[in-house]
Amino acid sequence: ELIETFDELNETPGVRVIVLTGQGKVFSAGADIKSRASVGKVPGDTYRHLRRTREVANCIMECNKPVIAAVNGPALGAGLGLVIASDIILASDNAFFSLPEIDIGLMGGARHTMRLFPHSLARRMILTGYRVTAAEAYRRGIIEACVPREELLEEAMKIARDIASKSPRALNLAKRAINTVEHMPLRDGYRFEQNLTVEMTKHEDSKEAMRAFLEKRPAVFKDEN
Repeated sequence: ELIETFDELNETPGVRVIVLTGQGKVFSAGADIKSRASVGKVPGDTYRHLRRTREVANCIMECNKPVIAAVNGPALGAGLGLVIASDIILASDNAFFSLPEIDIGLMGGARHTMRLFPHSLARRMILTGYRVTAAEAYRRGIIEACVPREELLEEAMKIARDIASKSPRALNLAKRAINTVEHMPLRDGYRFEQNLTVEMTKHEDSKEAMRAFLEKRPAVFKDEN
């Protein structure tokens, strides 16, 4: 369902930002251990299940629209993968992040966690299941905010509204840059971004942004896919 939803939002005109949050007290508990007893009884089922799990994170990471994770409670295992796949992360003060796989007979999450968490902390999480509270994650600069739960969505929407005020074309190119240059050498990555700059300057939104800057007024951009 998440894959279908993100694929749909990815191509919906008028959608400029996506806010991902949980319902209830938990953001995402990750794998349902009770249901795993039935996984693997049919040949190939385990790999199909794992592929779906990978693609959920991939559909968020590869989305053309910026994604804000408003983490309203615990984010565990594969649930932490949803957080790390997002572009901007905020959390409520009751939230925490952990990889419990070491204690429940599973593996996974190391590569995603190493993208975001510092070297020693990531390994502590992987090897012990250590829980990183939202307050600690904020103190370490891992997330953008740690706020009371009742203020979380409004904090996320403040950032969402700021992003939504930008040129849709510029946002699309910025996401393309983010998704492409992360694993590129510095020289190649900067060259790729410069090529996107050339592409952007040919678009009407670029001309409108420059006019608005010179005229000291808010820019008015055209919506687009």
